[in-house]
Amino acid sequence: MAASVNPDRSEWDVIVIGAGAVGENAAQYATQFSDLEAVMVEAELVGGECSYWACMPSKALLRPIEVLHNARNLAGTQQLVGDRALDAEAVLARRDKIINNLDDSSQVKWALDTGIDVVRGYGRLSGEREVTVTTADGGRRVLTARHAVVLDTGSVAAVPPVPGLREAKPWTSRDVTNLHEVPDRVVIVGGGVVACEAATWLVGLGVRELTVIEGEGRLLAKNEPFAGELIEQQFSAAGVTVLTGTRVESAERAEVNDAPDGHLHGGEVTLTLTGGETVTADEVVVAAGRKPNSDDIGLESVGLRPGGYIEVDDHLSVTGVDGEWLYAVGDVCGRALLTHMGKYQARIAGEVIAARAVGTPLSEEPFNIYTDVADHDQVPQVTFTDPEIGSVGITEAQARDRGLDVVTLEYDLAALAGTYVLRDDYVGRAKLVIDRARDVLLGATFVGTGIAELTHSATVAVVGKVPLAVLWHAVPSYPTVSEVWLRLLEALNSQRRG
Repeated sequence: MAASVNPDRSEWDVIVIGAGAVGENAAQYATQFSDLEAVMVEAELVGGECSYWACMPSKALLRPIEVLHNARNLAGTQQLVGDRALDAEAVLARRDKIINNLDDSSQVKWALDTGIDVVRGYGRLSGEREVTVTTADGGRRVLTARHAVVLDTGSVAAVPPVPGLREAKPWTSRDVTNLHEVPDRVVIVGGGVVACEAATWLVGLGVRELTVIEGEGRLLAKNEPFAGELIEQQFSAAGVTVLTGTRVESAERAEVNDAPDGHLHGGEVTLTLTGGETVTADEVVVAAGRKPNSDDIGLESVGLRPGGYIEVDDHLSVTGVDGEWLYAVGDVCGRALLTHMGKYQARIAGEVIAARAVGTPLSEEPFNIYTDVADHDQVPQVTFTDPEIGSVGITEAQARDRGLDVVTLEYDLAALAGTYVLRDDYVGRAKLVIDRARDVLLGATFVGTGIAELTHSATVAVVGKVPLAVLWHAVPSYPTVSEVWLRLLEALNSQRRG
């Protein structure tokens, strides 16, 4: 039977609520090596947040800025570029092309070509292996799963309970990735990954006055301290005002409107900060965390409490629900709010569903494809600021909080021949956190131009628990940024001999 959109049927082997990148992976992996049939239920765009409002548009905005910054800091190109600004209109047009102008036709075609059905509408659990879909015209249809239901309902931007802030209709991540006009003055509330990446492209696109307000004592508080420090230095050099240890006490916006995503939501906004200081802007971007989409997906119908992250085991089965039929993957399970980690979880869930459907034991042979391992202290992430930040595993502070005996190594990336040729003002640093007793890597952090791809080598070392004595024989090519591995291991060798 050929896959189709809104097919006239009510039963499948697998129903996936949410057709984002994670849900797509769950449906694909459940069916590609089995006889199972799957359907994805989606109320918005097939492809989800990552394709249209997060990963893809944000990187489309950041790439031209990275190229321009590198050209400005390299003899031979800086004379051509000078202080010319980006063509913001062209950058936004390229962004629109990359996100297919918010048209999911190609994503739907992929699903159908893969043999996965698509049902348009809002899906809610309504009983065991049962999903009720509310269509755009208010109609209802009930779908039944023979084997499994997968929840991939994602998350939304959280707006802190600051008096007047929600009423001011601030921008969230969807607006700032899909902006269609560049405000003159912007305030960003938050200092995490989304905030720092957004600050990078807003400055690059021509925002004249940009203020970043972070309640913690530093930017990127979940990373090693030097990462946030280097980013704050770069922001300051670009004219960005960074206020750490500062909170927004109230917001006031006299004029608000119902403009769509990426357009100004009204007149100027005034924020009152800790200590009574005020800051006024044309738009406020709230990048202060996410909350799971779990309030209205029918959890109560299967005995679970609505709201909050959905707890799962390492097979991604929802705990507290008998029968091994309900799974949750991606942001909604709260393990790691990153697309690549959600897709990893979805691959595992899909394999588990297919195995359980035919009674295959969830063994680890020939290799462990049925168990979530990476979410346990082995999560990689790249923050695409200028400079980039790559990290995997745990930080030194996290290791010491757990009572682990660790050795740390740091190195100035600007001292490498491989970075010296990249740009004339290279700024960067690397740090390793090593388990002294086991002599394996627990965590790594890199900050600098061109380190995004370097992160995966650290991920392999962390996940594979590669002894450092073995890493000594992994010879880095010259001249590349990867030479930092050699320099760090040399420093470790010196420590041990000293």
